[in-house]
Amino acid sequence: MNKNDKILIIGAGLCGSLLALRLAQRGFKVDVYESRPDLRTVDISAGRSINLALSDRGLKALRLCGMEEKAREICIPMYGRLMHDREGNTFSSNYSGRENEYINSISRGDLNAILLDEAEKHENVTIHFNKKCKNVDIENKIAHFKDYKTKEEFSIEAAVIFGADGAGSSLRKSYISERKFLFSYSQNYLNHGYKELEIPADSSGKHQISKEHLHIWPRGDFMLIALPNMDGSFTVTLFLSYDEGEYNFENLISEEKITAFFEKEFPDALALIPNIKEEFVNNPTGPLGTIKCSPWSYQNKTLLIGDSSHAIVPFYGQGMNASFEDVFVLDEILNQDLKDWKSIFKTYQKTRKKDTDAIADLAIDNFHEMKDHVANPLFKEKRKIEMDLEKTFPKQYSSKYSLVTFNENIGYYEALKRGRAQDKALLNLIADETIHTHLDMTKQELEVILDKVIKETNEILEEDKIAGL
Repeated sequence: MNKNDKILIIGAGLCGSLLALRLAQRGFKVDVYESRPDLRTVDISAGRSINLALSDRGLKALRLCGMEEKAREICIPMYGRLMHDREGNTFSSNYSGRENEYINSISRGDLNAILLDEAEKHENVTIHFNKKCKNVDIENKIAHFKDYKTKEEFSIEAAVIFGADGAGSSLRKSYISERKFLFSYSQNYLNHGYKELEIPADSSGKHQISKEHLHIWPRGDFMLIALPNMDGSFTVTLFLSYDEGEYNFENLISEEKITAFFEKEFPDALALIPNIKEEFVNNPTGPLGTIKCSPWSYQNKTLLIGDSSHAIVPFYGQGMNASFEDVFVLDEILNQDLKDWKSIFKTYQKTRKKDTDAIADLAIDNFHEMKDHVANPLFKEKRKIEMDLEKTFPKQYSSKYSLVTFNENIGYYEALKRGRAQDKALLNLIADETIHTHLDMTKQELEVILDKVIKETNEILEEDKIAGL
């Protein structure tokens, strides 16, 4: 491995552009090929999640590349969830009991644009748009492309090829089709899809509902969520089964049925979505899937990174954060002065894979929590205790959500293991009526609860260890 190695990155999305920037900062010569047009000159958002949740892990990677401040300028802080019931009543649930812990709503396109701008400031970076990667000859490190504008086909050879080309990765497909090595791959879909709608800004350009929250309309088998945008609008996403239940994407086809569904389930949201029929009919229904695969690299030649190696469902708001953290972890491994790309890639996967598997599983857990459990009295009581513990003992206690979202220094796997044990401990203690809560608990009362939760959590962790979980 040396600085003169020509690096080819397939994909100039969030992960590809951050990776290009970081490798350029390290002095590598980088060529990036992207199938879509340049999003800074053409609007290509159609039906893709327009805004995302940026939290501590993503910010840590942006900080590494000197981009944290620029990203914060286009963020809207969200301090908690605001739940909406069928009658239009709301109740809020903070993300953390600690001060200054929040997640950020950020525009995918705007963030991608500032990363591309920054990467292009480096003379050792060239970004090519409208170039679709058809397949990769992984043995000879040659990527085959088609130019969307001229229709011509061409090939690029590189010292090393990174596939940052998302869930539909052409590099990953080449791993499967070339059969050069034993490659394991799984793709699991939820029976739910998603569709994006919009709550526009009011006549003076302001947000019509609280912009300090992530809004959720939990309904058991399906849900609606809304995240704020800088222009006063909200991007609203409906998560619904394709073909199960009284209402599903297959049978919501007439204007009457769409309206009846929203009138019954989300009347307060319907009142804020003026173009519901056009948007519902014209915006695509997207699938929700989890991709796991192994190995991520082939010899010293190619590496999958970001969604191409570990696409997850969006319910923990960690997809982008996990991909950005990939760049951070890879960068730490580049600091270890390993002798070649093969050792770097192997060390990277060994360090990273258990964490990406964990966040994939956590995201599925959170899907059930958001659409169903958030409205459950037992869950509400658990959440109240957690908030009180975090507020009173900010150093000693972090909920599972906090461990995942606000603790950038522990891996997802550790957060999953500890977080699940804590959840189980708390729910056991509440169900057995070992702990009781009331509105204004004293520090002494909370200290007793904290001791019980820690003791029970450690016992569960020890049992899991013995059971080999």
